[in-house]
Amino acid sequence: MKKTIIFLSALMFTLILSCKKDYLDIVPDNIATIDNAFTNRNEAEKFLFTCYSYLPSDNDIYKNPAMLGGDELWTYWPITSLSQLPQNPQLIARGNQSVTSPFLNFWDGEQDGSPIYRALRDCNIFLENVGKVPDLDPSKRAIWTGEVQFLKAYYHFYLLRMYGPIPIIDKNLPITSTTEEVRVAREPVDKVVDYLANLLDTAANNLPLTIQNRASELGHITKPIALSVKAKLLTMAASPQFNGNADYAGLKNADGTALVNTTYSVEKWKRAADACKQAIDLCTQVGIQLYKFSSIIALSDRLKTEMSIRNSVCQPWNQELIWGYSNNNGSALQRQTMPKLDPARSINESTLGQLAPTLRIAELFYTKNGVPINEDKTWDFSNRYTLKTAGGTDQDYLQNGYTTAALHFDREPRFYADLGFDGSVWYMENRTPSSPWVVQAKSGQAQSRKLAFGYSATGFFTKKLVNWKFVIQDGQGFTTENYPWPMMRLSDLYLMYAEALNEASGPSETIYQYLNLVRDRAGLQTVQASWDNYSINPGKYKDQAGLRQIIHQERGIELAFEGSRFWDLKRWKEASATLNGGIFGWDIEQADATGYYRPKLLFNQRFVAPRDYLWPIKEYNTIVNPNLVQNPGW
Repeated sequence: MKKTIIFLSALMFTLILSCKKDYLDIVPDNIATIDNAFTNRNEAEKFLFTCYSYLPSDNDIYKNPAMLGGDELWTYWPITSLSQLPQNPQLIARGNQSVTSPFLNFWDGEQDGSPIYRALRDCNIFLENVGKVPDLDPSKRAIWTGEVQFLKAYYHFYLLRMYGPIPIIDKNLPITSTTEEVRVAREPVDKVVDYLANLLDTAANNLPLTIQNRASELGHITKPIALSVKAKLLTMAASPQFNGNADYAGLKNADGTALVNTTYSVEKWKRAADACKQAIDLCTQVGIQLYKFSSIIALSDRLKTEMSIRNSVCQPWNQELIWGYSNNNGSALQRQTMPKLDPARSINESTLGQLAPTLRIAELFYTKNGVPINEDKTWDFSNRYTLKTAGGTDQDYLQNGYTTAALHFDREPRFYADLGFDGSVWYMENRTPSSPWVVQAKSGQAQSRKLAFGYSATGFFTKKLVNWKFVIQDGQGFTTENYPWPMMRLSDLYLMYAEALNEASGPSETIYQYLNLVRDRAGLQTVQASWDNYSINPGKYKDQAGLRQIIHQERGIELAFEGSRFWDLKRWKEASATLNGGIFGWDIEQADATGYYRPKLLFNQRFVAPRDYLWPIKEYNTIVNPNLVQNPGW
């Protein structure tokens, strides 16, 4: 199937466009080549794919800071077997970000960051020249224009989220520009947000509602994608990081222009709520809905719920997916997450199982009653690390007769859908529901550490990111069904809407409605029923502050391991409290359960506020361009 894997025909073309390295990559320097690129439809389509090719590889753990750059996932240091690969996200998580040569530098396209300003230059080139293509029909020209308008907005958004105030690259500077003209300055966050929201609206008006030719065009941008990203943009802009944040009072251009508005505005939350609702209504119109698993295989209701949770991410192009990233197939990510489940093929080094959830995240998930483990009056929080043996009533989740930690008992379905751990079961298509794979990870057991690489440093495995059709083969191979990375799915949009409504006006039935839609798919009772019946704080959901905590935790659970938590903690201004502490896992070198189930400190994180909320601009850039002011603390 000829999917539009949008980088294939673009890479060679990109090489012919050289870069102006002095300041920003926004000055075209090969006019003859550019003119040739728009002589006919085929050449113009290659340039379209070039514009897509800069999309950051969010399903690559070495290039997405949100995977290994926070506290959600951990691995051993360094990744011995893959020492030739970059470890920049881990360096960020360990507090080693650098101003002289920043890791994952998307501003300059260095240290495994995509060259976003080069991307913006090429988007502008396309928009300025697509009208010259003689054999491109008007309807297709409008769609391609909308796609690149969206990409232009998204690339700005990506920089805004990382760096805060940024220069707006509305037009490319002419090749005759003076040095001073090239020395662009940063624009205030509110101005950037308004510019991008308008650009996304413009793009949406040119884009189709759905992809008509799914055999060849999956991966292209649609109107629901544009409006959903607009909702994400405005939700970020309304959040505490950029809405009334006094920490940025001194962040000003040389001329005194304040770059972040330090006055809080509830209107920003109302605007975000309206954008979320607009996107939700359009998604509903085109048939986007929360994913529910169906199969000809007879499964229990419990297992159907687990598969609905897992396949909302791993089922290719499923009905919940609003935007899927398909520039690479994601098989490397599955290899990183899949443990050596098959004991008969334990020498196969193709599966590594080294993308390990932390103990903190394992404790984030609710109990089976749908409330936090430290709030459930029926769940023994203080004894969660003691040993307990699974019985017949636990066998849907745990191995019957196996001794594991009390932490693993009586948890919500998403806990068992998202995590593998010592004593857990792991259903896959190549096993029957009554005989699933099992995880036994204490020292000497099948899924324990065997080598200097390819093991879970915490004792937990990321089941959620492994497609259920993954098969470990004889020798060193595997087969799997690859899936597009979920850049945006409907549950994310529902939870953003609930958050924006709560911040705008406090608790309401509409908020409960959208929270409960997500919880129902996860096999949980409503927010109201769970807190009324099981929480030591039954009124929590009835006031704005309490409901805020519920929504934040719901996002952390529902979107676990999808790259959301890293950015959420920053926009909520909760990173300095959360990311200053220990990273813990089980003591994986122990063979007996008593020794194994002792939380082991793996690393003490240090997050410096306000410095670490924003990326540093490379020091060289601020030297050669005096109009660029550095971010606070750098």
